[in-house]
Amino acid sequence: MPSRCAPKAPPPDDDPSPPSPPTSPRAPLLHLQPPHPAASERRPLPWAAAGSFDGGHRRLLEEEDEDAVPVPGGGGAPPRGAQHHATSPAARKLLLLPLPPTPSAGGKRGVCGDVTRIRWGGREFLRLWGGGGRRSSLLPRSWRRWRCLPKRLNVLQCVFILVIFVVFSTLLLVKYVSTSPFTRPIVRKGCGLLSLIRRESRPEPSIRCAAGDDGPHPASGNPLLLQRILRGVGHSLHGSSLSPVVVGGATGAAGAGPAPPDRRSAAWLRIDPKVLVFVETTYSRLGKEITELLVYNRIKYKVEVSGKSLPVLTNLDKGRYGVVVFENLVKYLKMDKWNRELLDKYCREYSVGLVGFNPPSEETLVGAQLRGFPLFLHTNLRLRDAALNAASPVLRLTRAGETVRGSLKGEDWSVFSPNHSTYEAVAWAVRDWGPGGPHHGVNGVEESDPKQPLITVIQDHGRLDGIERVLFGSGLRFWLHKLLFLDALSYLSHDQLSVSLTRYLLIDIDDIFVGERGTRLTRDDVQALLATQKRVQQMVPGFRFNLGFSGKYFHHGTAEENLGDDMLLENADQFLWFGHMWNHQQPHLYDNITQLEIDMTLNRNFAKEHGIPVDSGYSIAPHHSGVYPVHEPLYEAWKRVWGVRATSTEEYPHLRPARLRRGFIHRNIMVLPRQTCGLFTHTILIERYPGGRSKLDEAIEGGELFQTLAFNPINVFMTHMSNYGNDRLALYTFESVVKFLRCWTNLKLTSAPPLQLGERYFQMYPEEADPVWGNPCEDVRHQRIWSRNKTCEQLPRFLVIGPQKTGTTALYTFLSMHPDISSNFPSPDTFEEIQFFNGKNYYRGLDWYMSFFPVPKNSTARYLFEKSATYFDGDLVPKRVHALLPHAKLVTILISPSRRAYSWYQHMRAHGDAVAKNYTFYEVVTATDTAPKNLRELRNRCLNPGKYSQHLERWLSYFQPQQLHIIDGDTLRSNPVEVMNDLQRFLKIIPPFDYSAHLRYDPKKGFFCQVTNGDHTKCLGRSKGRQYPPMDERAYKLLQRYYLSHNTALVKLLKRLGGRHVPQWLKDDLSDTVVAA
Repeated sequence: MPSRCAPKAPPPDDDPSPPSPPTSPRAPLLHLQPPHPAASERRPLPWAAAGSFDGGHRRLLEEEDEDAVPVPGGGGAPPRGAQHHATSPAARKLLLLPLPPTPSAGGKRGVCGDVTRIRWGGREFLRLWGGGGRRSSLLPRSWRRWRCLPKRLNVLQCVFILVIFVVFSTLLLVKYVSTSPFTRPIVRKGCGLLSLIRRESRPEPSIRCAAGDDGPHPASGNPLLLQRILRGVGHSLHGSSLSPVVVGGATGAAGAGPAPPDRRSAAWLRIDPKVLVFVETTYSRLGKEITELLVYNRIKYKVEVSGKSLPVLTNLDKGRYGVVVFENLVKYLKMDKWNRELLDKYCREYSVGLVGFNPPSEETLVGAQLRGFPLFLHTNLRLRDAALNAASPVLRLTRAGETVRGSLKGEDWSVFSPNHSTYEAVAWAVRDWGPGGPHHGVNGVEESDPKQPLITVIQDHGRLDGIERVLFGSGLRFWLHKLLFLDALSYLSHDQLSVSLTRYLLIDIDDIFVGERGTRLTRDDVQALLATQKRVQQMVPGFRFNLGFSGKYFHHGTAEENLGDDMLLENADQFLWFGHMWNHQQPHLYDNITQLEIDMTLNRNFAKEHGIPVDSGYSIAPHHSGVYPVHEPLYEAWKRVWGVRATSTEEYPHLRPARLRRGFIHRNIMVLPRQTCGLFTHTILIERYPGGRSKLDEAIEGGELFQTLAFNPINVFMTHMSNYGNDRLALYTFESVVKFLRCWTNLKLTSAPPLQLGERYFQMYPEEADPVWGNPCEDVRHQRIWSRNKTCEQLPRFLVIGPQKTGTTALYTFLSMHPDISSNFPSPDTFEEIQFFNGKNYYRGLDWYMSFFPVPKNSTARYLFEKSATYFDGDLVPKRVHALLPHAKLVTILISPSRRAYSWYQHMRAHGDAVAKNYTFYEVVTATDTAPKNLRELRNRCLNPGKYSQHLERWLSYFQPQQLHIIDGDTLRSNPVEVMNDLQRFLKIIPPFDYSAHLRYDPKKGFFCQVTNGDHTKCLGRSKGRQYPPMDERAYKLLQRYYLSHNTALVKLLKRLGGRHVPQWLKDDLSDTVVAA
């Protein structure tokens, strides 16, 4: 039966002789033969199919190859798609191209179109012809059934194909849906198909140090290249090369590095560990980056704007600054002659180094010489592949041996070409030519070496002018420059400004046993956790993950996740442990301490039943609650139930910026700063990480996470249980950053339990032990974790800050008369004064302070205030007040400092002070530092508060002048109505209170008193307004000379503030007339 797809071909001709090929060596591409004779006379070519070409012509086509010649014997080339047997190159280029047959010519058409059969090499091929004469490639005969498949399908076959398609689509859908945390349990239950198709997306650490753990510096194998670099990039503009520099050996083991050299000298004792920073403006970007880096590393500094007069550089025979930093190197080069000579003389005499940054410029410089130096500059370059000089003596924190591959940020890099042996490369890079390739070198000529190293950071050994310098060709946006900047400070200050090379690492894993089904740990995850911990221990001695648990949620996951819970307990001795709350609730939501203790006790009992250690002395509150802002019941319950002595938080003083996080001690519990790593409870899959994997890798490889570890001596990191399951991002992150840190730094990584870290932290930073309470209402995050029973309306809006014996009690009485002003409740110890900011009361905490300012629901008071006269001269008070009450207004009263000192002395005598009774006023104010302690203390209380300008300057360093109101004490005594009206205008109290109807002068007391019940008055107690014997003239003259400089400074301050009149008592004290007090 004939095929439905192809007509049956006629039998082939018996004559096998081929036609004569063309005799020309270059046969024509188209060879025509005469019309066909009768079928019996046909002589088909031996390689042609015996198909019917009725009425057609045969055409011999030679394709493409001009040199193709017929194969001897007429073999020719096989048809397209046939098996190749020919040996001639032309055989692959010849094919028979029959014309499409037509029905009238006797051709047969199948259901799939016309078909021509071709036999070659013992095999049969088909050529199918579609409509319009379109042809297909040659196909084996066995394939013809697939050509016709669409036209041969029946309904059953179509249904079968549709079913297969639906099943396949469903499997693809499940594959991608299975990556969701809510469908992960399905995969974990062991569905074979899902397990097979699930895409594995967990990232694995891939960081490897180029030099290995113990290998030599890569450049040590190429001394010629390294010598070129150290000689100033091979050549200078003027062709002068430098003398060879002896290259040291390897840098030692990665991460540990060699022992840092002791660079201390006699100059080490002659300078203070402080940096003088010259900036272009107070808002310049690079200047801000420099100061932020100094703050991060707790390095003291002073900022000056370039172009002004130099600050005082010495203190007696000691230099005030160990290093001078210029944000803009050009400002240093163009300093006026006087200041430049003065600064250079200071640097030479005290062995003080200088750091300079070349600023970006719109003008491109090629071979520009720095003024006065044999150093040439090339600007506005794009660079790539940064590396370090392992032989540089500057390197201390930074480790050489690696290369930062790829393009460096920015197109405004500057590089240096030195022409003197005083210069040595610290860091270099190569030119980034971009896709166009190299064209011109830094010298303006064709670049002979496209990979020529270019110096980006250079050291001046001071052989020219006796001053050592380190110069940067770019700012601090490149992370490697931040490390080199710290190294430069250390080197130039003779180790005075060196940071520690030891880094402590503790990783907390919060929320153990807590989490939604599908996001918790399985046995595989716990095994991976243990394996990673073991690998990290090889790099960080003593390292163990610190697990925080809430026992209530134990075995609340899937069956596989519950096995993960069990495995954690089986390996409990492999980890450190600390307790959360039993039900994982925020502590500030508990109203009393009893509820907190019950919750903690449940969690502690769970730990004992399951073999979890309970003696760590460390705990973390869920969701950052209660630690800061302080929830007092939490601290007390911690001590009672867990014996907690250490905790940590990322909220003190604020979450951002991270460089300002600090620690403090409250109720004998050490609070450590806690760091974040960019992983939170919802970041569990790498494909959903904000910014993708590249963003995470950026933080690891020189970014925020790397810098957090590099700049913080003690690191306590917050992570969550979900970060260790799913894609195990935390394992990837921390193992990678530790490896990267070992590649690029000489830091020694180690670990210790939380209590040891707390003790170590406050040994390093004892000044941080005292907390600084901030205003919870100034931080949205703090408001969310603050007790709902507290409100910022309980905080005062203005303070009367003193000083003592100037009339503050009288002012307190007058203010309390105002219907819209309310004072604090009296203290049983200090009466109307709380004395919170300047004494031991400050350590009682914010809750204690706010308890003096309850706001009754029916109160009409709009202005709360506090009066404590001891605030005025307290060293820490302005800082503490500003932290809690940054918008508060301040009221101070000033009288003659001599008269104030004498009044305090008489006040102490009246209260029976033994020292005041045994010594005259003159003896007190003339006491020396060798006098008895009690006498010196009385002397200081008499004299120190009267240094008004000094104390006011301290307050004005935290508060704006518009927040300060100064009252003349003499005017308050003689005309209180005028003073109170001015004060109401300052406080913007509307409508004003009419004090003229409520104050009356009392001739018996000698001052104004409150009017009550018509003609009666209510005056202050007997101790107020007391008459003292006059001060002797000798003491007054001594005090007039003592306060002369302070009173002069006060006059200048009042004029600078503007709108402040100089009181008469100040004019009198500055005159030559002696006025008896």
